[in-house]
Amino acid sequence: MIERLDTFMARANALYYATRDPFADFTTAPEISQVFGELLGLWAAVVWQSMGSPAHVLLVEAGPGRGTLMVDALRAIRRMTPDFAAALRLHLVENSPSLRAVQASKLDAIWHDRLEDVPDGPMILLANEFLDALPIRQFVRRAKWCERYVEAGRFIERETDEALPDAPEGSVLERCEPALALARHLGQRLATQGGAALFLDYGPEISAFGDSLQALQNRENSDPLVEAGTADLTAHVDFQAFAEAAVGAVHHGPAPQGMFLARLGLFQRTGVLARTQQPEVAARMMQSARRLAEPDAMGRLFKALALCQPDLLQPPGFSE
Repeated sequence: MIERLDTFMARANALYYATRDPFADFTTAPEISQVFGELLGLWAAVVWQSMGSPAHVLLVEAGPGRGTLMVDALRAIRRMTPDFAAALRLHLVENSPSLRAVQASKLDAIWHDRLEDVPDGPMILLANEFLDALPIRQFVRRAKWCERYVEAGRFIERETDEALPDAPEGSVLERCEPALALARHLGQRLATQGGAALFLDYGPEISAFGDSLQALQNRENSDPLVEAGTADLTAHVDFQAFAEAAVGAVHHGPAPQGMFLARLGLFQRTGVLARTQQPEVAARMMQSARRLAEPDAMGRLFKALALCQPDLLQPPGFSE
């Protein structure tokens, strides 16, 4: 069977998330520190206030994993901004039945398979490591541009008539069409219905050539073209292309995740929590915060990008 790369990637990840525990292979920011989810919850609360504190607002998370981020976010929201807690209606975008079951044990929400299925209304969206799992196409510059297909665990190339920019021979260009479609949907929705969307993910700030397809299996890098469903496939997010596709919305960032979280108070909040703990626990908490923020850990490769309704004030974390 010959499949275009994005078709293979979509099939592989659907099977992987349906049959395996992804958290056996990787750890995301909400699992590293509770402060991550708390800060994003309070970010959403400030955005809600900037929107004029509407009586009803949809709080949406795309790719909620085990529900950890939203549990931490809601705890902070209820403690610090009870009016926002009363106004929000929780919606989760998740198409894995097993992950939905885990989320349902912790959260009272309405679930959707796609973000496009979330009902109309002002919306605040949180999405951590969501875009990187969306399937990509890859093109390789030969004498002409060729597109990559997968057959029997290897790449084959076929010439394409796609209109692509000029590049040196051997260059690899990646295009994530589901991400671009999502950006276009959000740009129109935020412009007409109001709200904001916050994405935290990894990739370069500026569009660039390069092969970023990768696979994780048993917490180690593996061959992305191994048997479909046995590894988690991801690729770097093209933040520039994503932001430019969100026509109608205003974008802020991308900003390095470490800088964004530090501006929101990552180290101050972690320090407050650490003061009530035994020294060894406090040290682990501070180490977790540094893992999220330091440039040689997750702080530089990971970025934060916000899409907002045009008249919204600059959201927290993006000011100099």
